[in-house]
Order: sequence, then structure tokens, then C-alpha cells
Amino acid sequence: MFAGVLFALSAGLMWGLIFVGPLLVPDYPASLQSAGRYIAFGLVALPLAWHKRQRLRELTRRDWTEALKLTLVGNLIYYTCLASAIQRTGAPISTMIIGTLPVVISVTANLLYGQHEGRLSWRKLTPALLLIAAGLVCVNAAELSLAGSDFSLWRYLSGIALALAAVACWTWYPLRNARWLRMHPQYRPAAWATAQGLVTLPVALIAGVLVCLQLALTQPAFSLPFGPRPEVFVPLMLLIGLLCSWLGTLCWNEASQRLPTVLVGPLIVFEILAGLAYTFLLRQQWPPLLTLAGILCLMAGVIMAMRIKPEPRVVEVTSPG
Repeated sequence: MFAGVLFALSAGLMWGLIFVGPLLVPDYPASLQSAGRYIAFGLVALPLAWHKRQRLRELTRRDWTEALKLTLVGNLIYYTCLASAIQRTGAPISTMIIGTLPVVISVTANLLYGQHEGRLSWRKLTPALLLIAAGLVCVNAAELSLAGSDFSLWRYLSGIALALAAVACWTWYPLRNARWLRMHPQYRPAAWATAQGLVTLPVALIAGVLVCLQLALTQPAFSLPFGPRPEVFVPLMLLIGLLCSWLGTLCWNEASQRLPTVLVGPLIVFEILAGLAYTFLLRQQWPPLLTLAGILCLMAGVIMAMRIKPEPRVVEVTSPG
């Protein structure tokens, strides 16, 4: 349990870098950043795949299909929906919706998988979920207070729909990934993370070509394929591809094999906390009191959820005859 929590914390610390990466290259379109990130993820996976080629040969066609599904939904579709939602509704509104992920994943896991791993008591789980939800509301309310007053009903509604789609993607991904790993303990998490990187590369390359064609038609002054600051963009994408995509996924896989699925959801809150910390470090300012109150609620909710022990399954045994 302790090792699983440490791996989840490490994944959150690395995934939090995703929120500051776009702030370092604001002159690059989100679509190009997304394609660049996952191309880098695939390139990072290539030498790792050669090193672990014996392990990867053990994967069946069904395993590779599963890896493709996971990387499409949890990487490309999720990030595309999230980036599009931020462009339509603004970062605070989209962040408020995405910030419900720990609660949504916990409730979904308890409903779908509680009978397999032991169900968490709703009576004990509800206060922790309420604390997490209150923390998310406080953090996002503080950001909303800084938002502008421009409003378009169509853009807002389409952004809400895309943000909800992103929530659905990243509710499905960690639960499906955790269940797959726990049902296939013979596969090492490092090999599984590398397999997802390998299947990401060709899809991301196709996406990158399409993005470059679109930019060539709509923004002919934009320098292709690496933009106006390649000395910043390329190393940043490689760093995010290594830390956020591959190493973060590896740590998450390690945590998923060690923790009950119903506890995996609340631990995603580490990503939100890390992202907030990195953002305020970049701003070179302390968070407001409302944000600090939200962070305390988030941490208290996670600690409370981790202290809940799953109730053992009750198996009915009928006597013969």
C-alpha cells in the first residue's frame, strides 16, 4: 500500500508538468503541442522497446489492441477534448469540470469493481468525497474570480460537452488500465507503458502531419514543422514525453498493481496539487487563501479515503442437496 501511494505521488508530480508546458510556449497551437508531445512519447519508447524486446514479444495481438485503445482514449482523444474545451470556455471553467475526476473515478470504480476487490462503504467514503469536491470547488472558484466577462452560449455549451467527454475518457482509462494490469500480473508495468508508447507513435505522426497541413493552410507565416522557437519547443516536448507520458505512466501502472481500484481515483488529486504548485511557482506568487483552503480539503479527503479499508466480499455457499 505504501509503495503504491509513493508511485501514485510520483506520477502526479510528473503529470503536473503538463499544466505548465503550454505556458512556456504560448505562441504554439495546442494541437501542435499535443502531436509533439505524443510523437516524443513514441520516440522515447523506441530505445526502451529494444531494451525490453523480450518482454514485448510476450504480448499477444489482443494485448496490443488493448494498448492501442488505452493510448487513443487516454492520451490523444482526452488531450484533444481538453485542449478544445479550454479554448472554448477558458481554463477555469474547463479545469472545474476536469477537477471532478477524482470524485467521478472513485464513484465509478466503487460501482463497477467493488464486488471484485471489496467494496468501500459509501457511509465511510462519502465524507472523503465531499471533502475532495469542496476542495476542487474552492480551488476553481478562486480561478474563476479572475476570469473575464466575455460569454458566448454556443462556445460555452460546446466547451462543456468537450470537457465532459474528456472526463469520460479519463474515467475510462485509469480504471480499464488498472483492471487490465491487475488481471494480467505476468506483464510488467514498464513493458506495458512502453507498449502504449509504441502504439502511440504512428498515430501521433499521422496527427502531426495533419496539424502541419492545417497550419500551412490557415497560418502560412508559422514556421513548420517545429515553430518559431525550435530550441525551446523540441527539448520541452521530449522532456514532457519522457516524464509525463512514459515515466508517469510507468509509475501509475506500478501504483495500479499495488492499490485497490477504488483508491486509485482519489490519488489522481496529486496531479492537480502538483499542477497548482508548479503554476504558482511560475507566477512567482503565493496562492490566495481560497486556493489554500481548497488544497487542504483535497489533501484531507485523499488521506481520509486512503484510511478506508475495503469490506471483504461476501460469498454465499449453498450446501449440496
